[in-house]
Parts: sequence; C-alpha cells; structure tokens
Amino acid sequence: MNPFHLAIPVDDLDAARRFYGKVLGCPEGRSSDTWIDFDFAGHQLVVHRAPRAPAIRNPVDGDAVPVPHFGIVLDWPAWEALGERIAASGTRFELPPHVRFAGKPGEQGTFFLFDPAGNALEFKAMRNPTNLFST
Repeated sequence: MNPFHLAIPVDDLDAARRFYGKVLGCPEGRSSDTWIDFDFAGHQLVVHRAPRAPAIRNPVDGDAVPVPHFGIVLDWPAWEALGERIAASGTRFELPPHVRFAGKPGEQGTFFLFDPAGNALEFKAMRNPTNLFST
C-alpha cells in the first residue's frame, strides 16, 4: 500500500503539535513556522496554519457524522487501545466508541473527535477486515 499525503488547516500549530504528537502519538517529522509533518500510521499528515472552517454533518446509521473527516482503519485491539488513550488524555469524543452496522457485513467499531482546529477525525475497526468495502 502506498502512503497517502493529506494537508489540513489548523489555527494553532502548538495545539496541533500537542494533539497529534501527544494525544494521538504521531511522530513529528519536518516543520517550519507555518506547517508540521506527522507520521499518521505510516501516512504523511501535514498541518498548515490557516483559518478554521465549520463542520457539516451527514446521517450515518443513526449518527450525525462530521463531513469532511479523515482517519485510519485499525485492527480491533489497536482501535480499543487508541480509544482508551484518547479517553485517558481527557480529550472529548464527538461520537464515543461504539459499534455501527451491527450484524451486517460492514459492522465496525467507530469513534469521532475534533482536533483543536475543528478538523474531524474518525478511527474505526472492522469486525471482519475483509468487509472494508462490502455493503
């Protein structure tokens, strides 16, 4: 799998550094006065200082999901461990860890949170990873 590159706006680089580096545990790469690279599970996430944008929501299996959002699909134990790490940090979940699409091929654990700049992140784990793209 090739790593993706994603650049997102943040309005406070120090807050982004604490959130992505300390709360999520992403190693920091290169940086400047206006941006920071992070290793986001093997992918390049770059936060650029820019104005904050409002979130839009879309209904998904009873949840009001923030759009746009990004995240990573983890295995179930890693997903649970990250949820526990985030909870222990005192960071508020937008949608706490729960299972959606229960009993269906796409059954998954999911949780959402916002970074300090208002960017929405989703972390999920598939009950059956081979069903990641199944309906």
